[in-house]
Amino acid sequence: MLLEDLIISRVRVKLLQIFLSNPNQIIHVRELVRQTKEEINAVRRELAHMEKCGLVKKEPRANRLYYSFRKDYPLYFDLLGLITKTTGLGAAILKNKNKLGRIKFAMLSGKFVRNIPGSAEKVDLLVVGNVVIPEVAALVREEELKRGREIFFTPMSEEEFAFRKKKRDSFILGILETSRVMVIGDDEDLIS
Repeated sequence: MLLEDLIISRVRVKLLQIFLSNPNQIIHVRELVRQTKEEINAVRRELAHMEKCGLVKKEPRANRLYYSFRKDYPLYFDLLGLITKTTGLGAAILKNKNKLGRIKFAMLSGKFVRNIPGSAEKVDLLVVGNVVIPEVAALVREEELKRGREIFFTPMSEEEFAFRKKKRDSFILGILETSRVMVIGDDEDLIS
């Protein structure tokens, strides 16, 4: 289980992005070919390798093969974090970091990252620092259009965050108690 087993081809990278952007989805081979825009043999070859490594599992259904990413794969959460930072809202935040202000922390909730439908999280995105709110709001709106659902985000100054954390504010404690992916900043600094 080496990193070289995971990311040695562009087809595999595309497959990882598809599977981990929608971790609960089971996808037909032809749909994977369509989404990757790669040759069917290249996609099949990568799927066979990924299955051999334990990354994906296949399910035959009515003469069709469907694939899903294995959540029991030892590096599942690490890969989920990598994909979160390189696609979608996470990538947009990192790409536009300078336009968003001086951000100390930007985190996405675990339920948002896992694309769990109907999850009533307190917040999907928390941004702490001197935040340019219209810029962040524009990125959030773009992602809302892609996902077809509202994204709850909270901008907060460092002072307000520190004050509310010190006072053990229930909103902040609720965020700190749930799983998350740090897009900017250190998780230990966020919770300490």
